[in-house]
This record gives sequence, structure tokens and C-alpha cells, in this order.
Amino acid sequence: MKKTLRIAIQKSGRLSEQSVKLINECGIHFNNGKSRLKAVSYNFPAEFLFLRDDDIPGYVEDGVADLGIVGENEMVEKAKDVLLIKRLGFSKCRLSLAIPRDKAYTEPSYFQAKNIATSYPRILHQFLKEKQISAHIHEISGSVEIAPSIGLADAVCDIVSSGSTLLSNGLKEVETIFRSEAVLLGNHQASEEKKDLIDQLVFRINSVQAGKGNKYILLNAPKDATEAIVNLLPGMRSPTIVPLAMSGWNSIHSVVQEDQFWEVIEKLREAGAEGILVVPIEKMIL
Repeated sequence: MKKTLRIAIQKSGRLSEQSVKLINECGIHFNNGKSRLKAVSYNFPAEFLFLRDDDIPGYVEDGVADLGIVGENEMVEKAKDVLLIKRLGFSKCRLSLAIPRDKAYTEPSYFQAKNIATSYPRILHQFLKEKQISAHIHEISGSVEIAPSIGLADAVCDIVSSGSTLLSNGLKEVETIFRSEAVLLGNHQASEEKKDLIDQLVFRINSVQAGKGNKYILLNAPKDATEAIVNLLPGMRSPTIVPLAMSGWNSIHSVVQEDQFWEVIEKLREAGAEGILVVPIEKMIL
């Protein structure tokens, strides 16, 4: 019987949407209608479980799921025996300490003997221990930002993306204690057959990620300007040069990072480049 990978994904929210988008970009498709908790791919041996984010590390540790996509903050907070296979580069955020806006702040010693509300007591405890600060940690599961306004705590420690939620609750961010992004977790006891499937999936993810932020550049240039343009547009090894039907002209093809391209575009034009095309790359095999 052919093995199937079980992959746990957060059932809702931005991380869930971006996880599904990544899987689809890897050429793996499935139907996951609203409120469905399980879906099966029809073109790759994989089954998807849609779970609460804080349950995913435990499911992977227990072997119920072979893989999980979750925020690194949840992986560290739950401290389960799982394998960090790959950081995925999306859903980036930070775990920060915040205090009321009208309070003055200079350094972490501010939190000495303070009451801090958080959903991440393990990560917060480690930070306080490293700073040799003794504070009282109040673990709550949600609505952390309102804790100071109702007298539950002097400060909060919570996930921050834009900071707008803190501002709307009269708080200001003062210390970042952990930076997080989506990660791919694995079970240590995966069979050889499942390891092969995991390698296939990781290969696809790498190809998708390599394509992001890179552009395929095509341009025309006089032959006597080709060397100067090639020096401005290094490819993965070197640009491709193809003679045009028009005598004395070449077509130059290269792959460059988008930021790098914008730095040299004017230099390319000054060197004689014409008809410059910039094409997005869906996947890139290195």
C-alpha cells in the first residue's frame, strides 16, 4: 500500500491561507471546503489536517501528522520533540513586551516585580531568566491586550505584526523577545518511504522559494556593448548570449534578484541595452 503524508495546517487565519498558497504553488492541489477539517490531495500522496495552531506540534510529535506548518513561536512555546525541517519565510511576526503608553520605559529592569499577562509563558520565562528579572507571569489564552486596562496586569507579552492592536488598547511596544515565522515541522520517526515523500515536498518548496524575488531578464544590446552589460548582469553562473537575426546585435538573458535589478537598470540603459523585458519566475531549480 502506497504511503501518504499527513500534513497538519492551521485551520484558519493568515498563516493558514499562506500555507495553502505555498502547497498549491508546489503543484499540490486538494479541495478544502469551508469548515472541512481534512482534505486529500488528488495529485500528490498527501492528506491535510486543519487544526488549531497550538495543537500542531503535539500532533507531529505523536506521529498523528508527519509534518506540520506552524509559527515558530508555537513550536518553541510547546517545546515538543519535533524536527525543524525548514523555515518558510512567511507569516513573520515578533513576540514583544508592551506597557501602557503613559508609562516611561528605559530598560528591561522595568519589569522587576511586575505582573505580565501572556499566552506564551515559556518564552517569556526564558527571557526574564536571561535578564535576571523576577516578575509574575499570568497565563491567559486570549484578549491579552486588555489585561492592563482591567487591572489584571501591568504589562503584556504578545504576538505583534503591525502593532495596531496594541495602539488601539492604549499600549506601546518596548521589548522584542522573540522573532517568528512559519516553519515546517517533522516527526523524528518518519519511515524511509515517508522521508522520500518529505524530500520531494521540500524540493518543491525550495524551487518555489528560489523563484520568489528573482526575475528573468531579457534585453537586446549591440555586440560591442555586450561585455559591459554582462558584467552588470551576472546570472546564476553567467548570462546567456544569443545572436539576433539583425547583424551586430545580441539578446542577453539572465536571472537576477529584483532588488539587484533596480540598482543597475539605469547603468544597463547607459551601456546600450534596449527592449528590456522583466519576467516573474514561478519556480527555479537550483
